[in-house]
Amino acid sequence: MMRHLPNILSGIRLILVGVFVMLFRAGRYLPALCIFLIAFLTDVLDGYLARKHGWVSNIGKLLDPLADKLMTLAALVSIYVGKQKQIYLVLFLLMALKEFLMIVGGLILAKRKVVVFAAWPGKIATGLFAAGVILSLLSFLSVHVEPYNLYVLGIATLTSYYALGYYAVKQLPATFGKKAEPSQSAGQRKIS
Repeated sequence: MMRHLPNILSGIRLILVGVFVMLFRAGRYLPALCIFLIAFLTDVLDGYLARKHGWVSNIGKLLDPLADKLMTLAALVSIYVGKQKQIYLVLFLLMALKEFLMIVGGLILAKRKVVVFAAWPGKIATGLFAAGVILSLLSFLSVHVEPYNLYVLGIATLTSYYALGYYAVKQLPATFGKKAEPSQSAGQRKIS
């Protein structure tokens, strides 16, 4: 049962995406912020547990990044709708494009049986997005964080595109039959 805990946490995060959107749309910004924080902490916990104990599964490789991406995109859309500032729409569209490219790349790699591993650029981008979203949500609670939240979200967007390139450079040799990076590990479960 314990080895399924990372998958259970990822499943909970998927449910929390809907809870976050519902609370945000109802104008309950503090509870929405708390849900976002809980989701982020469960992401950190499930990644830690999966790596430490080797509790990796194919469903976890799908659920974990799916929950992360859906929460980030849902938060960016919600913030845009709440603020009605075009910069939030631009950030959302850039992230949606990057996620689409990662899905296409992931499908190509999966067909070629290439294991995608988590690396530092993706982890940094995930952390920066969490920080940027948290700051943006605080702005709905009358905390004066603009434009700093936008700076963090902008850096997160740039870092996520760097991560996309980083994963492509690291994985393309393995995809086309060349020897894969020695740092690949089947024990690591996601990319960001």
